[in-house]
Amino acid sequence: MKNYKDWNLQLPYALWGYRTSIQSSTKATPYSLVYGMEVVLPIEIVVCSLRTVLESEIPKVDWSQRRYDQLCMLDKKRLKALYHTQAYQRRLKKAFNKKVRTRDLKLGDLVLKVIQAPIQDANGKFKQNWKGLYIIKQIYSGGEQ
Repeated sequence: MKNYKDWNLQLPYALWGYRTSIQSSTKATPYSLVYGMEVVLPIEIVVCSLRTVLESEIPKVDWSQRRYDQLCMLDKKRLKALYHTQAYQRRLKKAFNKKVRTRDLKLGDLVLKVIQAPIQDANGKFKQNWKGLYIIKQIYSGGEQ
């Protein structure tokens, strides 16, 4: 890359690297979750790696059956990746929640009101998702108001 303006020329290589790297959240590569097998790197074809040599010696009928079996197991592999992702998210949530400090609101504090639905203006741009600066004047304690 000659300068920062050539970033778009490097994008395919960055995407290739991302798609063929094992992700910590899924414990699998995005490529394998889409195609059901690990990627064959271009260098493996040029140098004739053990994997490519062994695959080239398999008869086509056996290779087709093996590939079919891999594709049948793809749902199981994706489900396993989903379980890994859920466990990863639980660990992240637990670590994040350890650092969160709760703060009790009291009379006179300034607060913002969150607007739940995304709001767009006439040009299609998103507006702020909060409203106000409100002063707490009364605090209700549960049940009746």
